[in-house]
Amino acid sequence: MTYVADPSSTTVAAVLMPGERPRVDAAGNGLFAVLHRDSIPDAVRAVRERPVDAVLVSVHRCGLDQMELVGHLVREFPSIPTVALVSQHDPGAIEMLLRLGASGVRQVVDVTSPAGWNRLRQVVGQPATRAVARIQQPILESIAQAPPDARLFLEAMVRLAPEVPTVTALAGQLSVRPSTLMSRFARAGLPSPKNYLAAIRLLHAAFLFESSGLSVADVAYRLEYSSPQSFGRHLRAMLGLTALEFRRRFPFPVALERFVALMLEPYREIWRGFHPLVAGSWESGRGGGSGEQGSEAAE
Repeated sequence: MTYVADPSSTTVAAVLMPGERPRVDAAGNGLFAVLHRDSIPDAVRAVRERPVDAVLVSVHRCGLDQMELVGHLVREFPSIPTVALVSQHDPGAIEMLLRLGASGVRQVVDVTSPAGWNRLRQVVGQPATRAVARIQQPILESIAQAPPDARLFLEAMVRLAPEVPTVTALAGQLSVRPSTLMSRFARAGLPSPKNYLAAIRLLHAAFLFESSGLSVADVAYRLEYSSPQSFGRHLRAMLGLTALEFRRRFPFPVALERFVALMLEPYREIWRGFHPLVAGSWESGRGGGSGEQGSEAAE
């Protein structure tokens, strides 16, 4: 059985013995969802095809012929921790741990005692290098004095951007009319929510490109583009670059610094008094209700 957790929870690709599967599912209940796979190649395929936050490999299931693939997984996806699981002590487990360590695996969880299951929840349930956390921190620091609903808006945009490519869809998630949202940004003198969303989606692309194991097509499909060509057209429209040029010229730290410098810092004073989700004081006397039907395409 594969437990389906809340979409905001962690997703773990796991290569386990049959007896380990239900116990790992139970340990992750409410904290992480498990994608059970039968082999390391299957786990690598899962990492390429969908957002995965950690890979869990049983030392009792991993074969000697898969060590090279484990090494590729660790090297090509450095932001996704690969964790070895030990559920019983035997000479074979010790040998496999040594081989996994030589392949680059640095984290081991021993669940032969009850404390081990708590350790498992800590290690794979809250990975430290998730894209949302890395993107949100400098953004929220830049608008530290913004009202709560402004911070909530940006937090939600960063979290939803990979799966929500349009302002209409974003507004629906936030329970606000698209025309109202766009009008509030225009009246405040901010770039449009469409521009913020497009720029944040590129931050997610830059984060994914940190993993050398992901191709341009992999990144395009992860971000819900209809095709790699559609992703390429978006990059050309935004930056005048091909996907490969973007990957080379905008590593994640550079892309993030550029976003803060262009999209937040020049508007810091506006964000301090901006209310994207509730009517703010700047709307008073301006007909904030009916006057917000203004119109930019909600693409």
